[in-house]
Amino acid sequence: MSGKRRLRSPFALLLLVAYAFVFFSLYLMEPCAIELRVGTFAGSNWDVPQGESYAYLDHVIARFEAEHPGVKVTYQSGIRKSDYTEWLAGRELAGEMPDVFLIPQDDFNLYAGLGALLPLDALAKKDDAFALDDFYPAPLAFGRSADDAALYALPAECVPRLMFVNRTLLDREGIPMPQDDWTWDDFLAICQKVTRDTDGDGRLDQFGAYGYNWQDAAVTSGAELFREDGKASYFTDERIESAVRFANALHQLQRNQVVQERDFDIGHVAFRPFNFAAYRTYKPYPWRIKKATDFEWDCIRLPRGPEGRNTSPVQTLLMGISAKTKERQLAWEFLKAYCHDRENQTLLLSLSATLPTRRGIIEEAAPQELFGAEASGRTGRSPLAVSQVIEEGTVPYRFPRYVAAMRLADQEIQKLIDSDALEVNSMNRIQKEINDLLLK
Repeated sequence: MSGKRRLRSPFALLLLVAYAFVFFSLYLMEPCAIELRVGTFAGSNWDVPQGESYAYLDHVIARFEAEHPGVKVTYQSGIRKSDYTEWLAGRELAGEMPDVFLIPQDDFNLYAGLGALLPLDALAKKDDAFALDDFYPAPLAFGRSADDAALYALPAECVPRLMFVNRTLLDREGIPMPQDDWTWDDFLAICQKVTRDTDGDGRLDQFGAYGYNWQDAAVTSGAELFREDGKASYFTDERIESAVRFANALHQLQRNQVVQERDFDIGHVAFRPFNFAAYRTYKPYPWRIKKATDFEWDCIRLPRGPEGRNTSPVQTLLMGISAKTKERQLAWEFLKAYCHDRENQTLLLSLSATLPTRRGIIEEAAPQELFGAEASGRTGRSPLAVSQVIEEGTVPYRFPRYVAAMRLADQEIQKLIDSDALEVNSMNRIQKEINDLLLK
């Protein structure tokens, strides 16, 4: 018996080796998962409450992984929007940049200037399933460099800035709801009528506007603030001066009283410009009960100046590809899935307060999808009207010093308005200071 055991032992050993060989051969033949890293942040880009920060991203990832076997898409959760820019800069310095990452519009010039973004024109041109014309023009323009007009990012989501109207207050004052083609004169006349002391204590407690500024007026003045290359400004243009004088006229109505956000929230202000994400967030239940509880509100276009149009600036969240990615084509496919895929972009309407950047989706939405079930029956808006606002939205300046130049302009012009110190040469001085900054 012991001899038989010795005869079977080598055979068993060989069989074990054979099984091991087959197992490891199959293991080695199985392709390792490719990791694609995404840079993102928690919460809404538009500073409104958002319940599920990653709902849209998770949906895009699930579809993408199902369509790309062997690919694993990962992201780091919990990064706050306020920390995101610093976190992303840290990844760049460490050589650990995500393959694909979201880019707040004010950060685009930084990453494009550092060479951190992969140029997209060649990838877009050779892709028969992709067309830049599918995007609204203004959001798409945010992703182009001012230096060479090269495309470095695609628009992921957007919101236009509109005027929100306290319909209850206007009804109480016997004032009809303004139309979309209203003017500065119409706006000022309504503000003059509603700004007053309603309880007889000698202080104003009802106001025309909160949050409307000279930049809102400048957008609708018909003038350009800067030369396209960012080497000069046009703050002495009569239309810009007119916009500043108009903003000052609104300020004078307040009689040196500071209008607070709470004044609007409790229904004591007729008008407030907002981004559309705020409208979508606060209009329907349950968010509506936390703001604007005692009045009905609606939105219309910004009023236009004598030579301007009822146009709106459009804010955009971008997405780009790291210049150092080792998965260029795969990153491009994910970028398209997030920003261009029609099915995915349509879900933005139900998963967030923002709006898709791809044409054709908003106008095909049901009113309740866009405005909320509670609001859809009473609002004067239609999905088509919102789409047209974005379609006609102002194309942003893209030169590197734009943010700094606007910060300086806002600081100096707001000083003039707050002190009612507009003089003949005020804008000449401001233009000179801005031009000096631009030419540094």
